Amino acid sequence: MKDEGRAAGGLDPVHDRAPQQRARWGRRSPYGFPRHDGAQGGVHQSDPTYAALDLGTNNCRLLVARPIGDSFRVIDAFSRIIRLGEGVSTSGRISDAAIDRAVAALAICRDKMRNRGVTRARLIATEACRAAANGAEFRARIADEVGLELEIIDRETEAVLAATGCTPLIDPHAAVGVVTLAERHGGHQVTPEIYAAMIAEVAALVDGFVAEHGGLGDGHIHLLGTSGTVTTIAGVHLELRRYERRRVDGCWMVDDEVTRVIERLLAWSYEDRVANACIGAERADLVLAGCAILDAIRRAFPCQRLRVADRGLREGMLVQLMREDGVWSGDGSTP
Repeated sequence: MKDEGRAAGGLDPVHDRAPQQRARWGRRSPYGFPRHDGAQGGVHQSDPTYAALDLGTNNCRLLVARPIGDSFRVIDAFSRIIRLGEGVSTSGRISDAAIDRAVAALAICRDKMRNRGVTRARLIATEACRAAANGAEFRARIADEVGLELEIIDRETEAVLAATGCTPLIDPHAAVGVVTLAERHGGHQVTPEIYAAMIAEVAALVDGFVAEHGGLGDGHIHLLGTSGTVTTIAGVHLELRRYERRRVDGCWMVDDEVTRVIERLLAWSYEDRVANACIGAERADLVLAGCAILDAIRRAFPCQRLRVADRGLREGMLVQLMREDGVWSGDGSTP
């Protein structure tokens, strides 16, 4: 899969890395110089520009956006699979190789934010940094080498941001992820027995959540899935020759359709999964672990419909930042 947003603004040439005074995220620009808009050829200092960066267990993702009307317009984006959490479940540490991949990806994100003259940003790290013994050390290295101050958020904050990012799709969290699960059980050759064991491991966590918080109530209820596994399932269901966000984001799937796609993926070989344009080599060993997590959730919270969202933490951060600034209709209303 290609890096997201290559055509949107490009990257600056090699930057001078002289030491800069860092501002705390959520205030003014962390770079201390005005925005240069390549499309206009001028300098614009009046319009606020926001950035949201999500450094997850598997991906490094960035969105840069400006408020428009009662929503926002994405002006630049980046996404790269870096597998930051690779090996954390066994060693308890983020590996040197994973750190190097993160440094390279985050340097690109820094340059994009600088190029777009970001005035407010929130940069978060999730499960890999929470779980790793060297998470704080990793965060310090990123600050020193890349000049970005990462915020390691807890699971509750992560869930709130994911839900906030999907607010327009809502109709009026357990400590396990695909990388960890695939490493524990294997992701290349997944037999029905291995798949059942994955579901059982996740179900134990989900059942604990249900026992504490209760199951589904009565009324008009559907599941909402964000990014990763559910968007892959939707792409396979839609028989896309290449992944198309505009067709996936916001689409509906009924329960039987989800089941059929998962059964299909289980029947495929690793090579078959690699060959599918919506999966590819970067996700082929992770997708069935993601399906097992989804299946455990579907069993605990049975619903007839699933809505698919190709959005999540980044959008949630953008919404929260813009709410705080009251950019929508001058009163902090939400899109």
